[in-house]
Amino acid sequence: MAIQLSVAARNARADTFETTVGTAPKLQIRSGAQPANCATAASGTLLAEIALPSDWMAAASGGVKAKSGTWSVAAVAAGTAAHFRIVDTAGTTCHMQGSVTATGGGGDMEIDNTNIAVAQVVTVTTFSTTEVNA
Repeated sequence: MAIQLSVAARNARADTFETTVGTAPKLQIRSGAQPANCATAASGTLLAEIALPSDWMAAASGGVKAKSGTWSVAAVAAGTAAHFRIVDTAGTTCHMQGSVTATGGGGDMEIDNTNIAVAQVVTVTTFSTTEVNA
């Protein structure tokens, strides 16, 4: 039998993640394979770094937490986006990482275009997290 959580417990867990990361995290969009885990050093080329809005995720509903506001920035390097990292304000502690695909590609995060040129505006189109049992 699988462990089950109430909707309230799933929402609380999801909302706690945003609180733990803080109100001024950065989203790094990078080329290449993502590291083995968040404790491993960053890999690939940093293509774009977005200073996320202070309320960067909407309140959890049904155990799901979606991005809040517009997440976009001009790219600082050229390459093919393959993974992302959400890091603290200083950019030193990774709190989450995952795959990046173009919109409709099914990645953990979807952006408008994965073939990035210098100064191209990169926009996150879809991003959400889902708690267990949701």
